[in-house]
Amino acid sequence: MLSVTKILEDIAAGRDTAQDAVARSRALIAEKDSEIGAFEAQPAEDVSAGKDGPLAGIAVGVKDIFDSHDMPTGYGSPIYDGFRPRADAAIVAMARARGAYVAGKTVTTEFAFLNPARTLNPHDPAHTPGGSSSGSAAAVAAGMIPAAIGTQTGGSVVRPASFCGVAGYKPSFRLFPTVGMKTFSWTMDTTGFFAASVKDVATFAALLSGRDLAAADIGEAPRIGLYRSSIDEDASPDMRSAVEQAAEAAAKAGARLTEIDEPEEIRRGRDVHAIVQGFEGATSMTHELAFHEAALSPILREALLEGRDFTPEIYDEARREARHSRKAATALFDDIDILLLPSAPGAAPRDRGQTGSALFNKVWTLNGNPCVNIPGLADPAGMPLGVQAVGRFGRDRLLLGAAHWIERAIAA
Repeated sequence: MLSVTKILEDIAAGRDTAQDAVARSRALIAEKDSEIGAFEAQPAEDVSAGKDGPLAGIAVGVKDIFDSHDMPTGYGSPIYDGFRPRADAAIVAMARARGAYVAGKTVTTEFAFLNPARTLNPHDPAHTPGGSSSGSAAAVAAGMIPAAIGTQTGGSVVRPASFCGVAGYKPSFRLFPTVGMKTFSWTMDTTGFFAASVKDVATFAALLSGRDLAAADIGEAPRIGLYRSSIDEDASPDMRSAVEQAAEAAAKAGARLTEIDEPEEIRRGRDVHAIVQGFEGATSMTHELAFHEAALSPILREALLEGRDFTPEIYDEARREARHSRKAATALFDDIDILLLPSAPGAAPRDRGQTGSALFNKVWTLNGNPCVNIPGLADPAGMPLGVQAVGRFGRDRLLLGAAHWIERAIAA
């Protein structure tokens, strides 16, 4: 895979140029994407002049749920075939302003929901790459681009990152803008990022935002909470083994491990995620349901119709449960730095007719906690198994630093 950190270091040292780095990514996309199907559209512009900025030389894929002024934005739906926005989404404009080259729009599932798209998993095309940010994760995993932008409403950053064997970072809610993105759930839609390693994704997020997010030395071994919940039995034996392997590597390197039992409030939060997403999705998609119902996939149409049946009273009660869940989640971090748990129930299912389960992700999206998929482990067949690190709301730098520390412990 291409490394954000190495590309920038080579440019700074004079061993590479931003123009050459971008040209290589363009050539790699032309060479590889006919097999992977990670890109929906690419710009026609000549980039030989290059751009200035801290991300100059970094070719970025943007999930086709974000508007772009120079490429079509289809939201993964035939309803919007050929749609050309007049302006970039805020996150796209930020990337360009900091010198990144927007190498193309990456494939998304239909309106970032569950209907599988055409992208293949670079590790084995018989397995799903996940969703809904499948194109972004696969483009990085296939070594076409060093970084990509996606979104998560349930598990759409962490899960495809796990399935494709890359680092995925879902920031604290609202740390990065969603302006100019096709909204599904306004209280949960979160902009996220993909790169080869935790250090790479943290470097990209730091330079994109201007925030102190780089995965620097955290000074001492992190305090890790091994999260034990009522859904642990839904994880495969290989996934449970991967979490224990990561924990053992961390302990050997000096981390303090603590068993953390799931509070009842967080369990209820997981249960109401579907109500919040369903109600808000049906509201956000009112126009499409009213005027283009026949063009919606059966799985999305059914979900929107079910969401429309949720009354405001049911939704408001679910939001109250969500507030209780967030408060309980905050209290978990009084004596620990991060939680460690599965990124997904297991490796990518050998079934391209699904995108996998967000069971281990959705309550943390509901709560707004920052999450990172830590790559580096695999099942006996060689398919990636990601381990999820979850941090306290607003403590993204600590989370990224601790996740980087664990990634190095696993590699050692």
